[in-house]
Amino acid sequence: MPETDVAQIRFGYGFRPQAKPLSRAALYDAAAGPDRAVAQYPGLSLDAALGMGRAFREAGRDRRNGVLGAERRYEGAQSALRGAVADGLRTTLARVLASGAPLRERLTWFWADHFTVAPQNPLSRATALSFADDAIRPHLFGPFAGMLKAVLRHPSMLVYLDQFQSIGPQSRAARRSGRGLNENLARELLELHTLGTGSGYTQTDVRAAAELLTGLSVDPNRGFVFRPFAAQPGAETVLGKTYGSGKPADIADIDAFLDDLAVRPETARHIARKLAIHFVADDPPEALTQDLEAAYRDTEGDLGAVTRVLLDHPETDRAPLRKVKTPFEFIASALTALGFRDSDLDRTNARALQRLVTRPLAVMGQPFMRAPGPDGWSEDPAHWITPQGLATRISWSVAVAARLGQRAGDPRFFLNRTLGDVAGAPLRFAVSAAETQAEGIAIVLAS
Repeated sequence: MPETDVAQIRFGYGFRPQAKPLSRAALYDAAAGPDRAVAQYPGLSLDAALGMGRAFREAGRDRRNGVLGAERRYEGAQSALRGAVADGLRTTLARVLASGAPLRERLTWFWADHFTVAPQNPLSRATALSFADDAIRPHLFGPFAGMLKAVLRHPSMLVYLDQFQSIGPQSRAARRSGRGLNENLARELLELHTLGTGSGYTQTDVRAAAELLTGLSVDPNRGFVFRPFAAQPGAETVLGKTYGSGKPADIADIDAFLDDLAVRPETARHIARKLAIHFVADDPPEALTQDLEAAYRDTEGDLGAVTRVLLDHPETDRAPLRKVKTPFEFIASALTALGFRDSDLDRTNARALQRLVTRPLAVMGQPFMRAPGPDGWSEDPAHWITPQGLATRISWSVAVAARLGQRAGDPRFFLNRTLGDVAGAPLRFAVSAAETQAEGIAIVLAS
């Protein structure tokens, strides 16, 4: 398969009908350029989400106090929050279908999963809709430290990992409230977001990091706030380096800690391996991982430079295309191949979107914005290729081929356009032997 074809599949969502495949250079340039997908399909802003939350809380308070009309307002606020989450999935998919920069959408998905937030109710999910737009997309090609600091300033991360409840044990706030330290964010920051499991940090480091991070908090009306009176006073030593000591506490000490974490060699190794696993192979070539790590170290975490190495590395051509797509990647790439466009999605009503995307995602095991834990969605193929998951992929393929298959034309040409040389002889025979066009298209999609 030509290198442009491999790149289109590995770093994008496959082929669009009548669209020329993008070279690696074109993939990068489009992704690093203006974010036209967000301009065309803006998501719910954090300010708007906070306003919806405020309306929900006020209606709930009035409802408890028996205020006339509060019940209707409360139900309306609930419905608005649920609708915002549904619109968030529509927006996410529309950006994939509309974007001439598929690599940007893939990288956004990767980094948003790396920094997973999986809120548990419609109110926090509405707030989380802005997370990728605010904390991830603007930093895809800049220093990792910039993304890291943006993530730790976003209310969704602070709420999801209970940081907004964390109080320095010797702080003024602790003396008044009796609340204490919460280590969740500090632990995931070291284990998942930067250094990685088994990288040598200790429980002492986790606790010291948790004390250093106190003060990071959330105001339900304003979003992120830093509360010096809730921060643990004094200096903290994490991984052998001391931060802070001044009074009052200063968020600059936290930023210095994040800057140091971002450029540690353990972080370079952890990020390099995760990128190689996600985009290339479950057991990635060691040469690729080492070169990604070296690029990260040499540029102090410049994600643009690391992405260039990922795109241009010879191992990305040699490694077989054996990654199992997550349900969202599967659905998005199938719709892309069928020529389903963002304009088609705009005309798809809420009930049809439920049938086409929302319910299938859930049954396949990837309900929107509901990852099972802070470590995000699994890269293990066995997690996705289960009897139920595979059956749902096949039945979805059959249903979508019946509805949209006429767009694809002759199934044999569709197979060549979609998979090219990747398609083996058994698949080619099955497609050519299909009794109807829809069945042939379904076989290609399900493969």
